[in-house]
Amino acid sequence: MSAGNSRAVDSNQQGPHDHLLSTVTRFRQDDRFRKPIAPFNQEAFAQVGRWLTGHENDWILDAGCGTGVSTCELARRFPDTLVVGVDRSEQRLRRQKTTPENARFVRADLVDFWRLAAAARWRPRAQYLLYPNPYPKKQQFKQRWHAHPVFPAIVGLGGQLVCRSNWALYVEELALALGLYGIDCTRTRVSTPEGLSAFERKYHASGQILWELRARLAPSDALAQDTRR
Repeated sequence: MSAGNSRAVDSNQQGPHDHLLSTVTRFRQDDRFRKPIAPFNQEAFAQVGRWLTGHENDWILDAGCGTGVSTCELARRFPDTLVVGVDRSEQRLRRQKTTPENARFVRADLVDFWRLAAAARWRPRAQYLLYPNPYPKKQQFKQRWHAHPVFPAIVGLGGQLVCRSNWALYVEELALALGLYGIDCTRTRVSTPEGLSAFERKYHASGQILWELRARLAPSDALAQDTRR
C-alpha cells in the first residue's frame, strides 16, 4: 500500500472537555429525548426489523457505515451473524456495489435508529462505531456521540461497543463517559494495515496512530421508552 496523505486531527482542545462529566451525567439522569422520530426513519427501521425477524437479539450494528466497506468486512468476518449498516447518506451507500447475503444497508438518521432499537428492546451482539466525525473543535463538543442526548440509548441497547478513532482524545472522552455508567473498557492501539474501513486503511497508510475502545454494554429496559416523548 502506498503512503497516504491524510492529515492528523487538529484541535484547539488539549484534554477532556470541561463539560464532559456534567453533560454525560445530565443526559443519563434525564434520558427522555423529546425530539420526535421522523416518519422516514420509522419506515427505514421497520424495513430492517422485517429483515432481522428472529435475530433481534443477535445482530451487529455498523453505525455510520459510510460507503459500507466496514459493513461488508464485518459480514465476512462474522458469516453467521446479520450485519446492519446505517448511514444517513444515500449517495455514500450507493457506492457499495456488492453486498454479502448477511448484510443490509439502511439510510436513516442514527439518532432515531438508536432510539427505535432501544425502544424495541433489540439486543445486538455488537455495535461498531468506526472513525466517527470527532468534531475536534472545542465548541463542537456536543456533536460528539458521547456528549449527545442519544448516548443513553446507545448504552442501553447493549452488546459489545467497539469504537475506533485516529484522535486519542475522542477515545479517552468516550471511556470517561462510559465510566459514569459503571462500564469498564479497554483502550489499545490498532496496527492491522487491512483495517475494517476505508478510513482506517487511509489513516494507517498516512502513518497515524489509531486507537480502539472495547466495552461490554449492559442492556437497559429502562431505556425502552416511549420514543414520542
